[in-house]
Amino acid sequence: MKYISILLMLMITFSCSSPSNEKKEADVKPNVLLLIGDDIAFGDLGIYGSEINTPNFNRLAESGVRFTNFHASPVCSVTRSMLMTGCNNIEIGLGSFDYSFYPASKGKPGYEGYLTENAVTMSQLFNDEGYEVIKVGKWHLGGEEAGGYGPLHWGFTKEFGILSGGSNHWNNLRMTPIFSDPDFMHKKFEEHWTLNGKKYDRPEGVYSGELYTNQMLDFIKEAHQNGKPWFSWMAFTTAHFPIQAPPELVDKHFDFYLKHGYEGLKQFRYKRLKEKGLISHDASPAPENDLVKKWNQLSDDEKKYQAKVFATYAAEIEDQDNRIGQILDYLQSSGQLENTMIVYLSDNGPEGMEAENPNTGNQVFGEWIANNYDTSFEGIGTANSSNYIGTAWANAATGGLSWWKWFIGEGGVRVPMIIVPPGATKENYKRAGEMSNAVMSVKDLPMTILDYAGIKHPGDTYKGKKVQAPSGISARAFLDGSSDIVRNDNQWYAFELFGNAYIMKGNYKLIKVRKGMFGDGEWHLYDVVKDPSESKPLEKEMPGRYKEMLGIYKQYEKDHQLVQVDEAWNAFKAASD
Repeated sequence: MKYISILLMLMITFSCSSPSNEKKEADVKPNVLLLIGDDIAFGDLGIYGSEINTPNFNRLAESGVRFTNFHASPVCSVTRSMLMTGCNNIEIGLGSFDYSFYPASKGKPGYEGYLTENAVTMSQLFNDEGYEVIKVGKWHLGGEEAGGYGPLHWGFTKEFGILSGGSNHWNNLRMTPIFSDPDFMHKKFEEHWTLNGKKYDRPEGVYSGELYTNQMLDFIKEAHQNGKPWFSWMAFTTAHFPIQAPPELVDKHFDFYLKHGYEGLKQFRYKRLKEKGLISHDASPAPENDLVKKWNQLSDDEKKYQAKVFATYAAEIEDQDNRIGQILDYLQSSGQLENTMIVYLSDNGPEGMEAENPNTGNQVFGEWIANNYDTSFEGIGTANSSNYIGTAWANAATGGLSWWKWFIGEGGVRVPMIIVPPGATKENYKRAGEMSNAVMSVKDLPMTILDYAGIKHPGDTYKGKKVQAPSGISARAFLDGSSDIVRNDNQWYAFELFGNAYIMKGNYKLIKVRKGMFGDGEWHLYDVVKDPSESKPLEKEMPGRYKEMLGIYKQYEKDHQLVQVDEAWNAFKAASD
């Protein structure tokens, strides 16, 4: 018995100290921090050539990779649908934008305007793997009166924020009226806020960035205390209109924008983008756009007003940088930063809507703002204001690119994107600090994130149900250094919205914009890596590539039964229907 007891003690001791029973580093599931900026231009961040100081974006860029040829969609909800699923927008209900439906598309499959159950989301897959799955901020993929479902239906275990496309940054008010209300012109409307699916009474006077960040940190801390890995969808509503920001951040930017004006800012950012290699050194300036005002057309008072509006927009971006720093600091102090994959992107280019513009405006919306909000110079940025940067500032913000949100020109779809793989902040990550002009689609991000988390996508069947298989591609081979590209020349992607369409194949973009959205209705071919301003059409020089890409798109259009949009239809004027 004595020898048996000694043997048992030795076995227990060995069992307790054996490396096989310790939680090996390789077995620890990585956390995922997915950060989504709202309506932020390619040239808006300091690390993308901007005059706006963004030290915490710098931290991300120094640890990971900045992408300079990454494409989102031209509008918020459509990008989010592809980011959630890895699928094309038409396959999952977002062939329509919920703020502007083309009448003939209503009721057609793929045009629901909210995320449908045709696909599995990465939030569901993270839930299946035992993750705490967290959503904070903007949802904009369905729920309640929008149709579809909110985050808790899609595998999120914790949620906080709004279901719509944006809201007042200081209180619980909606950013737009409810046009169906017969008395909408004379009142403001409340936004619906939720915390874990229940109505939440949003406090007055707390800025959106502070509110969202504090709640995200609470959720992450709870997951960490419970020993659970976490996936977080942190969707800021900055820098979406209404343009509002903490006043202490606004004044520092005012003089710069008053001095430079619209054209000066565009030229300044264009030069910075070229100098820093963020666009080709051979890039030409973007062609002039007839829809934008000229700075010298404004009175002195109008110039001051516009400078303050854009200074407030810059302050929104600075606040977002500060909030990201707050999250990074916590992750570092709690020992979680090294095991966290971090991805940042903007959902589309800058918002150029301005109610008074006869081309891209909505007069009814402008009248509602004038009736219900403070439009004075002093009111800019406050809770009782409702400003927007408009076409001229949106055009300027993109620097060397053309067009802005709602449009499929590069200024509408090419946005900042940074990936920091798990472990990159600790190890000697070989791509740390790199910039890459590798062409990449937003639908590639979920596949990349799942790959790093070790989660295999189920393809076209999920829990016994047929679903749409994703067409996104993992960028892990590129990020790990075993490839210099994300997509090869044959791994094309196509996109359509509002009857405007493009296809990317390698570095080449074939694009058509309808006359109703200020194009010529013809297909044009560009090398958008060498020519990001899309100023040098190549269809006559490269007829073979033009014909091949057009054929691929036409088959895509046929396969997905895309609704043909009338040449004259204006999506902006339809926004209040």
